[in-house]
Amino acid sequence: MSETQVNPVHPPRTAPTPATSETPDAAALDAADPLAGLRDRFVLDDDTVYLDGNSLGALPAGVPARLADVVAREWGELRIRSWTESGWWTAPERVGDRIAPLVGAAPGQVVVGDSTGVNIFKALVAAVRMAGEGREEILVDGDTFPTDGYLAASVARMTGRELRRVPAAAIADAAGPRTAVALVNHVDYRTGELYDAAAVTDRLHAAGALVVLDLCHSAGALPVRLDDDGVDLAVGCGYKYLNGGPGAPAFLYIRAGHQPRFDSPLPGWNSHADPFAMTEEHVPAPGVARGRVGTPDILSMLALEAALEVWEGVDIAEVRAKSLALTDFFLARVAETLPAGTVTPVTPREHERRGSQVSLRHPAAREVMAELIRRGVIGDFRAPDLLRFGFTPLYTSFADVDRAVRVLAEVLADLPAGSSYGPGA
Repeated sequence: MSETQVNPVHPPRTAPTPATSETPDAAALDAADPLAGLRDRFVLDDDTVYLDGNSLGALPAGVPARLADVVAREWGELRIRSWTESGWWTAPERVGDRIAPLVGAAPGQVVVGDSTGVNIFKALVAAVRMAGEGREEILVDGDTFPTDGYLAASVARMTGRELRRVPAAAIADAAGPRTAVALVNHVDYRTGELYDAAAVTDRLHAAGALVVLDLCHSAGALPVRLDDDGVDLAVGCGYKYLNGGPGAPAFLYIRAGHQPRFDSPLPGWNSHADPFAMTEEHVPAPGVARGRVGTPDILSMLALEAALEVWEGVDIAEVRAKSLALTDFFLARVAETLPAGTVTPVTPREHERRGSQVSLRHPAAREVMAELIRRGVIGDFRAPDLLRFGFTPLYTSFADVDRAVRVLAEVLADLPAGSSYGPGA
């Protein structure tokens, strides 16, 4: 149904629904926001509400000029000399050290390169090898992102281990003397539920198992404490809350104490102790560099490095406080603007269990999201019935949230009556 058509049962709203006295005014919240000025560090437009930073972060304003220089000068003029003169060779560790504070890691434990999936594969195989004989089981969240599950199954086949899928909340209890490693999500990609990484890690360690933590939906959105929580290995992507661009390289965390025993299943020339010796035998490099494989993807790597400059001077605790305030505001406005029962929030309301997204269940989620996008509110859909909205505190405003809820109300009111998914169905 177009915006000009009228649904006689549920007519479209002709004016925005004002905030009630129970919910603070969006303008007042934005005026008091200590992070509001960071929005200017991104390329955004006033015609769109962008709530999909949990899938692809917005473009940081400094990235285009940096990439232009990389292409025109470093590649175009210096050419091969840039491996040394422009620091291309050391970029994986250098960019890793820029990410490290955002995930609670000391320098020298994060290396950037390859995709999330490749890094999960490296981490799982290395963990199985570190666990040793008698540890015949790999645990994985039964509702994890498909790639994680596919890779865990592949690693189990390749290493002769058994894969056991269990609910995320039961992983810690499921570990036993046969468990080698558990692949654990910090935040559920569908629901936005946040899990207690410290508690899960402690309990898995008590069972003698290692932990590989997937940070794809938490790095850059909330505090992560890999060192303090004792996490063994972790993987995260560069293109969501870190805003590194489409296909940005991922990162791999290898706890310092594990680095001498990290036996990568992909021992490329870049992870060799002497890469240019070109020897037949692979001798792993010392430190986190043994997590590298082949030649780094320099254009994407340096785009991510430039993107990370937006974090200069930013307190991750303030990021978390704003994330919770944004999602609280969204949930409150949904509750007071939409008729009761129209949508069902599936994201936990408790702050300690909530990431930086809110997912709403609606039987016509696919159609609703398509219409939201057409009207300038960008979220995403996950089958079969979830509307996902990601809140990136560096650039999402409370006015954005207020507008998104108003447009959502209009879209839901415009659903055709009597259809398989609309009012009266």
